[in-house]
Amino acid sequence: MKKVFCIGELLIDFVAENQGKNLSVAKEFTKKAGGAPANVACAISKLEGKSVFVGCVGDDPFGNFLLNILEENNVDTSMAQKSNIFTTLAFVSIDDDGERDFVFSRGADKELKYDSTLKKDFKNNMVHFGAATAMLGGNLEEAYNRYFFDALTKDSFISFDPNYREDLWKHKEDVFIKKCMPFIQKSHPGKFSLEEATLLSGKKDLDEACNFLHQTGVAIIVVTLGKEGTLLSTRDFRKTIPSIEVSPVDTTGAGDAFIGCMLKQIAEHDSLELLLESEQELSQIVSKANKAGAITTTNFGAIESLPTQKQLDS
Repeated sequence: MKKVFCIGELLIDFVAENQGKNLSVAKEFTKKAGGAPANVACAISKLEGKSVFVGCVGDDPFGNFLLNILEENNVDTSMAQKSNIFTTLAFVSIDDDGERDFVFSRGADKELKYDSTLKKDFKNNMVHFGAATAMLGGNLEEAYNRYFFDALTKDSFISFDPNYREDLWKHKEDVFIKKCMPFIQKSHPGKFSLEEATLLSGKKDLDEACNFLHQTGVAIIVVTLGKEGTLLSTRDFRKTIPSIEVSPVDTTGAGDAFIGCMLKQIAEHDSLELLLESEQELSQIVSKANKAGAITTTNFGAIESLPTQKQLDS
């Protein structure tokens, strides 16, 4: 089975549960481990895959807590770094439908330094670029781009999730779009929300958005549509794969569970080229990934809510 390297942020989510979506009125917060790439790494490992987290936390109690969580979930943290900057924090409020409001206090995640020794490990493996903060500057953005180049030169299987956060890119959407384009051009699965697909393509119609993104270069597009399922699009076919019915309480991490489950299944295949040409197999992969994402919404907190292989098979 191939390893999946997940590059980007690992942070503390302070979650206001059952207090509405408005952070300004929340009074109580629960500490949770979070960060999209870390969630994906845990999603893969909880499904008995092999994942490596590449990111930076503070050399503080929060950073220790986060790395311990990853290690407890069998994620390889040997490439994680520590900084004397405080661990990045996110404050999250959740309404009755599981929808969220975010505020970031950015710290150590931006301090990730490029490590050239990692390049050799990319060969015959997979690299997932799914950070929400990697294009906001700092050492992390430089490392992210250099690892992207390494993945290209080692002919790695590259996956990309833009993880757009409106609060981080307000009035700078054009910059975000420009920075995403090289990753979209070279990614094998590009995973998008409906908002991201329309933003990055400039098209309001989803079919037109997919056509644009395919023309940009991405071979396989998955657009998560919540309870409606996921649109799976290749240059040869396009279809919506339904999800299972659940009663969501927290949508945090659902997209990460989806792409993590998808990548774990892809990592099990010897011939990625043949897999990518099979409508039936891709549809089955997305269907199972839909289930993983749905299960994750039924509890609070991303990592602890990620399904195990046993749950997914039941």
